[in-house]
Order: sequence, then C-alpha cells, then structure tokens
Amino acid sequence: MRTFFTPAQMADPHIQDMNRILRTCVHCGFCNSTCPTYVLLGDELDSPRGRIYLIKDMLEQEKPASAKVTTHLDRCLSCLSCTTTCPSGVDYMHLIDQARVRVEKTYRRPFFDRLVRGVMACILPNPALFRWSLLAAWIFRPLRFAFPARLKAMLNLTPSTLASPSPLDRPQTFSAEGEIVKRVALLTGCAQQVLAPSINEATVRLLTRHGCEVVIADGAGCCGALVHHMGHEETARKQARDNILAWERLMGDAPGDDRGKLDAIVVNASGCGTMLKDYGALFRDDYIFAERAQRIASLTCDVSELINELNLKPSEISEPVTVTYQSACSMQHGQKIVTIPQSLLIEAGFNVREPKEAHLCCGSAGTYNILQPKIADGLRERKATNLANTNPDVVATGNIGCMMQLEKSLDVPIVHTVELLDWATGGPRPDCLR
Repeated sequence: MRTFFTPAQMADPHIQDMNRILRTCVHCGFCNSTCPTYVLLGDELDSPRGRIYLIKDMLEQEKPASAKVTTHLDRCLSCLSCTTTCPSGVDYMHLIDQARVRVEKTYRRPFFDRLVRGVMACILPNPALFRWSLLAAWIFRPLRFAFPARLKAMLNLTPSTLASPSPLDRPQTFSAEGEIVKRVALLTGCAQQVLAPSINEATVRLLTRHGCEVVIADGAGCCGALVHHMGHEETARKQARDNILAWERLMGDAPGDDRGKLDAIVVNASGCGTMLKDYGALFRDDYIFAERAQRIASLTCDVSELINELNLKPSEISEPVTVTYQSACSMQHGQKIVTIPQSLLIEAGFNVREPKEAHLCCGSAGTYNILQPKIADGLRERKATNLANTNPDVVATGNIGCMMQLEKSLDVPIVHTVELLDWATGGPRPDCLR
C-alpha cells in the first residue's frame, strides 16, 4: 500500500511504525473472509482492509478521528483472525491499537459512551469493586429490559450466582509436590478472580502436582489489556508497570543467587497472555523500561504451554467424556497456540472435537459484548450453534471471557481447560459436571 506521509510526519517514531505496517498491506482482501464483523455485516469498512484505509487517511491528513471512523474502529473485535490469514504479515494488532489511542485523544464521545467506558475501566480491573458491582447489578437485573442496550448487556452478563472470594488470590507461595522442577509466578487476573475463582484453584493444583512452586506476587493485578483496547495507553502502561515491578521483586538481581529465579510467568486467561507477551512493544519508546518489559514478556507462557513442556501425568479418567474445544481468538490468533490444548485434552483421556468456523470470534473480546451488544449477540449465537452441532458433554476453552459469553447460549457446561486437566490428573471433578 502506498503512503504519503510528509518528512515532518515521518520524524515521529509512531508514524514511522504505522507507515511500515500500512505499506505491508497489498490490498489482497484475504482478511475479509475471516473477519467476524465483515462476515456478519458485509460492509467493507467493517473489514480489516477497510479499517486500514480509514486509519491511513486519518493519519496522512492529520485529521481528528470522526464519528464514522470511530464507529468502524470500535466495531473491530481485535480478534486478530486477519493476522492469521494475511499472507503479507500485516501487523494489524499494533495498527488498530495505535489508531484507538488516536481516537481517544482526538474524538469526544457522547456522554453516555464516555460514562460506560469510564465505569468499566474503573471497575473491571479491581476485583473488590467488581464484586460489589455484581451484587448491585442483581437488584436491577429484573428490570434490565427497560435499560439502554449497553446497560442491558451488562446486566445480561451478570452471573446468577457468585462464588466466595478464594483464599488463593492473595500474595503467597504454593509448594511443589515432590521435587521442584520449576518456580513460576501465576497471574491471578482481575475479573476472573470474581467470576470463576475455581480456574486459579485448578491451575495451582495442576502446576504443583507437576512439580512447580507457584508464587502469587504482591502487587500484580490487571494485565492492562482491558483499558489498552479502549485506547487508554497510559493507564495500560501503569497497570503493566505495576506487574513488571511486582515480578521483578520476586526475582531480585543478586548475581549467582537463584533463590529468586522465575522460570516462567504463567497466565490462564489467553487474553491476558497475549497482552503480557506484548509488554515489550507497549514500552517500545521507553528506553529505560523497554528491556525490563521485554524480559517479562519473554518469561510469559500460557498454562497449557507449561504443562505441555512438563509432560502431563497419566490420566485417571475412566469414563467417556466428549469435549468440544473452543479456541479463544487470543489463544489461536494472538499467541499462535493452535494445537497444544487439544493435544493435552486428548492425552488426558477425553474425546476431543472442534466446531465448524473455529477461527471466528464468539463476540466476547474483552468489553466488546457490552460496547457492541448487537454484533456480539450475533457472533455468540453463531458460535453456540456450531459448538452444539458437535454434540459435546462439555465445552472447554482457555479464556474466561469466552466462558461468560457462551454459557447462557449452551445446553452443556463450559469450563476452563485446566479444570479438566486438573480433574484428569487427580483433582476434583469440576462442579458443573457433578
């Protein structure tokens, strides 16, 4: 793609990055066939190629983001299916992220839009506030049909039950069973602590059973993905910096002292994993912090990657269980982890199936199912139908967002992959399967 930035514009390192990405695109349109919003809406401006043109024009003309541009960029799920399809290797993830930063700096959203986004950015990364907000939501849930679409979407996603806070989700160390093979830090996340604390509990059991000493770092919290995808780059950097400092405190810097060594930073929510693995890019223009951020990114792995490396213990499952694996977009397109979770489930003794259109997003995408409820609902029903057509006993996935998005549209339970692997290697049967 030809670009027409002036020499003055090209003096800006951000424009240099954007120019490099834009010039990689060859207009082929392969991305359109796998873009969920284009498949659903059929609008070229709601395809990656269309959005690239909008971003190019906005940057070249140095125009503030318009309502039209904002609408089409907001409709992007950041599912990154287009990056898997693209034969030219267009770095769409960083292009759309930087475009959203510009939107937030140059476009004034309507009041209600600003209010909803501000509330989510404040509440969701804070487990205590999020728990209280869910309790408050129960009061209004019976009246949800009288609320505007976005508030109604929030209330529809409110779980019918809420687990008690887990004692696991606080700074502490869990000893390995037997010889210590690895020392790892676990990111316990933010919303996941409230919505499904059983995931972190199953993860700790699974890792310690396979020889890992698991540390929950004091000061580690939200990965920053939620606000980053809303264009709030500085807030995302603040949250990321807090995590980096928390894990650096665990490692220490004493020469020859391995007591503080971390072999990995383990993530069990694929959306968070994609964000952590990109910390180096997040701090690319911070010459002091960039190397430290990249160090953390290089240590990050999904829990399935670590278990695959450690070799799964023999399965104790004796009953036939058919599992349909729902690969989260952030797992297959963001982290490029395509076959490991399915292979582990097969090794654990489960009969594993995959749905049609496995590459398409379920519509969760962080806060997308709240900010774009109509499109998210259409994608959810499409995904749920494809999952149901495989006739599973249970659906497994590696991301809490997918679980919350799909559970109300499925007639079978949906669980995290680690809960099944934990059960298969000696842990308790997941509550929803009892």
